[in-house]
Amino acid sequence: MAHVAVLGERGRVAGYALAGALVVVADDEPAVRAAWADLVGDRTPDVDVVVLTRRAADALPAGLADRDRPLTVVMDP
Repeated sequence: MAHVAVLGERGRVAGYALAGALVVVADDEPAVRAAWADLVGDRTPDVDVVVLTRRAADALPAGLADRDRPLTVVMDP
């Protein structure tokens, strides 16, 4: 079964757990990069959509989130 993951700062992502999303709290750049590596690697192969906070998206190197899988979207500020 495919899942949606939401990655970013605790205050912005916590509520998505109520909708059944996999919530990944990452409050700084190293945590975002580590979490991203886990999400796109073999550890969570059933994640098809990742929603990033703007701050999390900015922590990733340019173009890293521009992939076919998982589909990646960025929240409005």
